[in-house]
Amino acid sequence: MAWQYWTEAARQGGWREVPTPHADPRSGEEVRIRTTASAVSKGTETLVHTGGIPARIAGLMRAPHQLGEFPFPVSYGYLAVGIVDEGPAEWIGRRVFGLLPHHSHHVVPVDDIHAVPDGIGDHRALLAGAVETGINILWQHPPRIADRVAIVGAGMIGASTALLASRMPLDRLEVVDSSPSRRAQLSALGLAAVAPEEAAGDCDVVIHTSGHQNGLARGLEITGDDATLVEASWYGDDSPTVPLGADFHARRLSIIASQVGEVAAGHRARRTRRQRMQAAFRALEDDRFDALLTGSSSWCELPSLMEALCSGGELAAETLCHVIDYSRADEGADPGAVQAGEVTENASGPTRR
Repeated sequence: MAWQYWTEAARQGGWREVPTPHADPRSGEEVRIRTTASAVSKGTETLVHTGGIPARIAGLMRAPHQLGEFPFPVSYGYLAVGIVDEGPAEWIGRRVFGLLPHHSHHVVPVDDIHAVPDGIGDHRALLAGAVETGINILWQHPPRIADRVAIVGAGMIGASTALLASRMPLDRLEVVDSSPSRRAQLSALGLAAVAPEEAAGDCDVVIHTSGHQNGLARGLEITGDDATLVEASWYGDDSPTVPLGADFHARRLSIIASQVGEVAAGHRARRTRRQRMQAAFRALEDDRFDALLTGSSSWCELPSLMEALCSGGELAAETLCHVIDYSRADEGADPGAVQAGEVTENASGPTRR
């Protein structure tokens, strides 16, 4: 048997036992993947868990291999790594990444998977989606040599974008975040991380990823005259207040949107999504990305983990990328044995009760 994680109602998720799927041996174009790890993309997936996806954009927010429809029941997710165990001979035994939900097994077309390079572990490979998003943000309005750049918000997307931008010949790069622990973590990676009130002004490019209107307001304050803020946050059905009074018009500021669903306009005619993902895996050869893996839980604990991430406690505050480990998914483990509210500690990383 196989397992699929479903959000059944607001703040109610659980595993469904289903027949083990098989790739069609006649097509030559399907593979079956036995999942080894998936990851929670906290910003979007907590909105799914609470039913916060606006109906008017439900189609746009649909994940590539989502089952069900928003708001509920829905089986969602887009960060998974596994091993191909059925399909064309050249794929058997290969580690692959896909934009796949939290399932123990997947059957998908070959075109929907990406081989994981040998030098990148399964858990770091889960960051490919975040790094791909960071690349798209930097393509949206590319910083130029000697620019002053600020990234407001040090979640998984903001931190990934900062690590990418740190390789560019910038005059100044600051990551702005209100969390002292996140600032300390990024400082240990060689990045300049500052509190919002300490952020330098007169930036050529500001990238906003915090998902909060206060971050957007601070981002506009530190954007220099005639300069641009790239809005990469996702607000669900919230309507943030955008401070367009005061000196917004006098300083001729620009706000542009960035969303990973399409290759950024400046590169869309010359880069495919697959090429963008290949660029993400090349970037992941940087060992610093391992620091963004802030915790790990058994797959059985995912229902409790999702609730914990929505509850505003320490785990939610400290999480960047939380890994879901499927090492016992084929051993008859009963996910129902883990009760709601229990997120146990394990040796792989910091999880919480």
